[in-house]
Amino acid sequence: MSARFAELDWQQTPLGAICLRRRTEPRLGVEVYEVKLDDEFLMSSLFTVAEVELARRGLALLAGTDLDVVVGGLGLGYTARAVLDDARVRSMSVVEVLPEVIDWHRRDLVPGGATLVQDPRTRLVADDFFAVVAAGEGERPWQPGVRFHAVLLDVDHSPRHLLHPAHARFYTAEGLHELAALLHDGGVFGLWADGRPDGDFLAVLGQVFEDARADVVEFANFYTGGTSSSTVYLAR
Repeated sequence: MSARFAELDWQQTPLGAICLRRRTEPRLGVEVYEVKLDDEFLMSSLFTVAEVELARRGLALLAGTDLDVVVGGLGLGYTARAVLDDARVRSMSVVEVLPEVIDWHRRDLVPGGATLVQDPRTRLVADDFFAVVAAGEGERPWQPGVRFHAVLLDVDHSPRHLLHPAHARFYTAEGLHELAALLHDGGVFGLWADGRPDGDFLAVLGQVFEDARADVVEFANFYTGGTSSSTVYLAR
C-alpha cells in the first residue's frame, strides 16, 4: 500500500459496499478523506463548506439557548461538529443508518471523530432517519412528545437524486408534514443538496412551512479551478 493512499475501512452494508479512504492530494499537498458507496463518491473532506453552512445558517435562525438539535446523516461529521460549535446547543442527536459510519468516529478514523463522540451533548443513533420521521409516537429513538428546535439533514444528493428510492416520500408534502411535527413552534428544518436550487421542491417546502428559502453556497473547486455550488434549504 502506498503511503499516499490508505483504505481505512471497507464494509458490505445493506446500501452497498462502503469504503473510507485517506489519500494525499498531490496538487494541494493535503490529506483528503473520502467516502465511496460502491463506485459512487459520497463525500470528500475537500468540499465541506456547504455542510458546515447547513448547521450555521440553520442555527442562526433560532433565538435563545438550550437548543435541542437532530442531525440526519453523520458522514465525515462536518455538519455535526459545526452544530457543536454553537454554545447554545444543549443536545444533538445524530441519526445515521450505517453503524459502520458511527464506528469510524468512535475509532477516531476521521478527523475530529473523537471530539464529536466525546462531547457530552452528542448522542449517536444507528437508525434510518427517514423511517424515524415516518414512525409514530413511541416508535422513535426518543421519548414520546419530545420536540426539537432544529432538524438538519444531509443524506441524499438532492431531493431528486436519492441514495435509496424509499427516501422519496420524505420530500413530499406528506413527509415534510411529519418532519414539521417534530419541531417546536418556530423550529427550523435545514437540508443540504448538491447543485442549484430545485424550484419544485422549494414550492413543496412552502406548502408545509410559513417561511422557506434556498441559499446557494459557492465554494472553490480545486479540480476545475473555478467554483461549484450546493444548496442549503431552510424552512420554519
